[in-house]
Amino acid sequence: MITVLLVDDHALVRMGFRLMLDAQPDIDVVGEAGDGEGAVELSRRLRPGVVLMDLHMPGMDGVRATELITAELPGVRVLALSTFDLDENVVAALRAGAAGFLPKDVSPEELIEGVRVVHRGESAVAPRLLTRLIGTFVRGPASRSAPAALSGLTEREREILVLIARGRSNAEIAAGLAVSPSTVKNHVTSLFAKIGVRDRAQAVIIAYEAALIHPGE
Repeated sequence: MITVLLVDDHALVRMGFRLMLDAQPDIDVVGEAGDGEGAVELSRRLRPGVVLMDLHMPGMDGVRATELITAELPGVRVLALSTFDLDENVVAALRAGAAGFLPKDVSPEELIEGVRVVHRGESAVAPRLLTRLIGTFVRGPASRSAPAALSGLTEREREILVLIARGRSNAEIAAGLAVSPSTVKNHVTSLFAKIGVRDRAQAVIIAYEAALIHPGE
Protein backbone atom coordinates (compact mmCIF):
# COMPACT_ATOMS: atom_id res chain seq x y z
CA MET A 1 0.00 0.00 0.00
CA ILE A 2 1.31 3.44 -0.98
CA THR A 3 0.59 5.95 1.77
CA VAL A 4 0.17 9.55 0.59
CA LEU A 5 0.17 12.93 2.35
CA LEU A 6 -1.63 15.73 0.48
CA VAL A 7 -0.25 19.26 0.86
CA ASP A 8 -2.12 22.21 -0.66
CA ASP A 9 -3.53 25.42 0.79
CA HIS A 10 -6.85 24.90 -1.03
CA ALA A 11 -9.19 22.41 0.64
CA LEU A 12 -11.09 21.75 -2.59
CA VAL A 13 -7.87 20.78 -4.38
CA ARG A 14 -7.00 18.37 -1.58
CA MET A 15 -10.49 16.90 -1.75
CA GLY A 16 -10.19 16.32 -5.49
CA PHE A 17 -6.82 14.62 -5.13
CA ARG A 18 -8.11 12.50 -2.25
CA LEU A 19 -11.07 11.28 -4.29
CA MET A 20 -8.79 10.31 -7.19
CA LEU A 21 -6.15 8.58 -5.09
CA ASP A 22 -8.33 6.84 -2.52
CA ALA A 23 -10.23 5.17 -5.36
CA GLN A 24 -7.08 3.16 -6.15
CA PRO A 25 -6.68 -0.21 -4.39
CA ASP A 26 -2.95 0.33 -3.81
CA ILE A 27 -3.05 3.96 -2.57
CA ASP A 28 -4.16 5.27 0.82
CA VAL A 29 -4.31 9.01 1.63
CA VAL A 30 -3.24 9.13 5.28
CA GLY A 31 -3.24 12.88 5.91
CA GLU A 32 -3.64 16.42 4.63
CA ALA A 33 -1.82 19.68 5.31
CA GLY A 34 -2.60 23.23 4.22
CA ASP A 35 0.92 24.67 4.48
CA GLY A 36 4.59 23.77 4.61
CA GLU A 37 4.82 23.67 8.40
CA GLY A 38 1.97 21.20 8.57
CA ALA A 39 3.55 19.12 5.81
CA VAL A 40 6.80 18.77 7.73
CA GLU A 41 5.05 17.96 11.00
CA LEU A 42 2.75 15.34 9.47
CA SER A 43 5.60 13.79 7.48
CA ARG A 44 7.53 13.28 10.70
CA ARG A 45 4.52 11.73 12.40
CA LEU A 46 2.99 9.68 9.58
CA ARG A 47 6.10 8.79 7.50
CA PRO A 48 4.08 8.61 4.25
CA GLY A 49 5.52 6.92 1.22
CA VAL A 50 4.76 9.93 -0.98
CA VAL A 51 4.05 13.60 -0.24
CA LEU A 52 2.05 15.35 -2.95
CA MET A 53 3.43 18.87 -2.45
CA ASP A 54 2.02 22.14 -3.79
CA LEU A 55 4.89 24.58 -4.30
CA HIS A 56 2.97 27.84 -3.90
CA MET A 57 1.61 28.26 -0.37
CA PRO A 58 1.59 31.09 2.18
CA GLY A 59 4.05 30.88 5.05
CA MET A 60 6.53 28.06 4.49
CA ASP A 61 6.28 27.23 0.79
CA GLY A 62 6.56 23.82 -0.79
CA VAL A 63 10.21 24.22 -1.74
CA ARG A 64 11.36 24.79 1.84
CA ALA A 65 9.07 22.04 3.14
CA THR A 66 10.50 19.65 0.53
CA GLU A 67 14.03 20.51 1.60
CA LEU A 68 13.29 19.80 5.26
CA ILE A 69 11.37 16.57 4.59
CA THR A 70 13.90 15.03 2.21
CA ALA A 71 16.84 15.95 4.45
CA GLU A 72 15.30 14.49 7.59
CA LEU A 73 13.22 11.66 6.13
CA PRO A 74 15.04 10.09 3.17
CA GLY A 75 12.44 7.34 2.89
CA VAL A 76 9.69 9.87 2.13
CA ARG A 77 9.40 10.78 -1.55
CA VAL A 78 8.09 14.21 -2.55
CA LEU A 79 6.15 14.76 -5.78
CA ALA A 80 5.96 18.51 -6.47
CA LEU A 81 2.95 20.18 -8.04
CA SER A 82 2.80 23.56 -9.75
CA THR A 83 0.22 25.52 -11.70
CA PHE A 84 2.80 26.32 -14.37
CA ASP A 85 4.75 23.98 -16.64
CA LEU A 86 7.84 26.19 -16.59
CA ASP A 87 8.37 27.57 -13.11
CA GLU A 88 11.66 28.37 -11.37
CA ASN A 89 10.19 26.94 -8.17
CA VAL A 90 10.05 23.54 -9.86
CA VAL A 91 13.82 23.53 -10.35
CA ALA A 92 14.26 24.78 -6.78
CA ALA A 93 12.11 21.88 -5.55
CA LEU A 94 14.15 19.37 -7.56
CA ARG A 95 17.32 20.82 -6.06
CA ALA A 96 15.71 20.50 -2.64
CA GLY A 97 15.17 16.78 -3.19
CA ALA A 98 11.77 16.39 -4.85
CA ALA A 99 11.52 13.13 -6.76
CA GLY A 100 9.51 14.65 -9.57
CA PHE A 101 7.16 17.32 -10.82
CA LEU A 102 3.68 17.35 -12.30
CA PRO A 103 1.57 20.33 -13.41
CA LYS A 104 -1.64 20.67 -11.42
CA ASP A 105 -3.83 20.16 -14.48
CA VAL A 106 -2.62 16.61 -15.11
CA SER A 107 -5.19 13.96 -15.80
CA PRO A 108 -6.22 11.64 -12.94
CA GLU A 109 -4.36 8.81 -14.68
CA GLU A 110 -1.14 10.84 -14.85
CA LEU A 111 -1.40 11.86 -11.20
CA ILE A 112 -1.96 8.28 -10.05
CA GLU A 113 0.89 6.98 -12.19
CA GLY A 114 3.14 9.78 -10.91
CA VAL A 115 2.54 8.73 -7.32
CA ARG A 116 3.33 5.12 -8.18
CA VAL A 117 6.47 6.06 -10.10
CA VAL A 118 8.04 8.15 -7.33
CA HIS A 119 7.11 5.49 -4.78
CA ARG A 120 9.13 3.01 -6.85
CA GLY A 121 12.13 5.29 -6.51
CA GLU A 122 12.01 6.76 -10.00
CA SER A 123 11.53 10.33 -11.23
CA ALA A 124 8.02 11.35 -12.25
CA VAL A 125 9.07 14.00 -14.74
CA ALA A 126 8.73 13.37 -18.45
CA PRO A 127 12.33 13.36 -19.76
CA ARG A 128 11.80 16.04 -22.41
CA LEU A 129 9.81 18.26 -20.06
CA LEU A 130 12.60 17.85 -17.53
CA THR A 131 15.31 18.96 -19.94
CA ARG A 132 13.16 21.92 -21.03
CA LEU A 133 12.72 22.96 -17.40
CA ILE A 134 16.38 22.67 -16.55
CA GLY A 135 17.48 24.26 -19.81
CA THR A 136 15.26 27.26 -19.09
CA PHE A 137 16.21 27.88 -15.48
CA VAL A 138 19.72 26.49 -14.99
CA ARG A 139 22.30 28.84 -16.50
CA GLY A 140 25.83 27.49 -16.50
CA PRO A 141 27.77 26.04 -13.57
CA ALA A 142 25.89 27.33 -10.54
CA SER A 143 27.67 25.02 -8.14
CA ARG A 144 31.43 24.61 -7.68
CA SER A 145 30.85 21.12 -6.31
CA ALA A 146 29.24 19.89 -9.53
CA PRO A 147 32.46 19.40 -11.59
CA ALA A 148 34.16 17.78 -8.58
CA ALA A 149 31.28 15.34 -8.26
CA LEU A 150 32.02 14.07 -11.78
CA SER A 151 35.70 13.38 -11.22
CA GLY A 152 35.13 9.75 -10.22
CA LEU A 153 32.98 8.83 -13.22
CA THR A 154 34.17 6.53 -15.95
CA GLU A 155 33.95 7.74 -19.56
CA ARG A 156 30.93 5.52 -20.15
CA GLU A 157 29.20 6.89 -17.04
CA ARG A 158 29.84 10.47 -18.20
CA GLU A 159 28.45 9.56 -21.60
CA ILE A 160 25.31 8.12 -20.04
CA LEU A 161 24.89 11.18 -17.80
CA VAL A 162 24.94 13.42 -20.88
CA LEU A 163 22.32 11.23 -22.56
CA ILE A 164 20.13 11.36 -19.44
CA ALA A 165 20.44 15.15 -19.47
CA ARG A 166 19.32 15.14 -23.10
CA GLY A 167 16.13 13.37 -22.12
CA ARG A 168 16.95 9.80 -23.12
CA SER A 169 15.30 6.94 -21.29
CA ASN A 170 17.30 3.86 -20.27
CA ALA A 171 15.85 1.93 -23.21
CA GLU A 172 16.86 4.68 -25.66
CA ILE A 173 20.35 4.84 -24.17
CA ALA A 174 20.72 1.07 -24.46
CA ALA A 175 19.64 1.14 -28.11
CA GLY A 176 21.97 4.02 -28.93
CA LEU A 177 25.00 2.44 -27.26
CA ALA A 178 24.18 -1.10 -28.46
CA VAL A 179 24.19 -2.52 -24.93
CA SER A 180 21.53 -4.23 -22.84
CA PRO A 181 19.06 -2.21 -20.73
CA SER A 182 20.36 -4.01 -17.63
CA THR A 183 23.88 -2.78 -18.40
CA VAL A 184 22.60 0.78 -18.69
CA LYS A 185 20.70 0.39 -15.42
CA ASN A 186 23.89 -0.75 -13.68
CA HIS A 187 25.81 2.24 -15.05
CA VAL A 188 23.03 4.61 -13.97
CA THR A 189 22.99 3.17 -10.45
CA SER A 190 26.76 3.53 -10.21
CA LEU A 191 26.93 7.10 -11.50
CA PHE A 192 24.03 8.21 -9.26
CA ALA A 193 25.94 6.86 -6.25
CA LYS A 194 29.16 8.58 -7.32
CA ILE A 195 27.63 12.03 -7.87
CA GLY A 196 25.37 11.76 -4.83
CA VAL A 197 21.92 12.03 -6.42
CA ARG A 198 18.77 10.00 -5.92
CA ASP A 199 17.12 10.23 -9.33
CA ARG A 200 17.28 11.51 -12.90
CA ALA A 201 15.94 14.94 -11.97
CA GLN A 202 18.90 15.71 -9.72
CA ALA A 203 21.33 14.08 -12.17
CA VAL A 204 20.20 16.42 -14.95
CA ILE A 205 20.79 19.44 -12.70
CA ILE A 206 24.33 18.23 -11.97
CA ALA A 207 24.99 17.76 -15.70
CA TYR A 208 23.94 21.34 -16.45
CA GLU A 209 25.84 22.79 -13.50
CA ALA A 210 28.99 20.94 -14.57
CA ALA A 211 28.50 22.30 -18.12
CA LEU A 212 28.34 18.81 -19.62
CA ILE A 213 25.33 20.10 -21.51
CA HIS A 214 24.01 23.60 -22.10
CA PRO A 215 20.51 25.13 -22.37
CA GLY A 216 19.09 24.63 -25.83
CA GLU A 217 21.52 21.85 -26.72
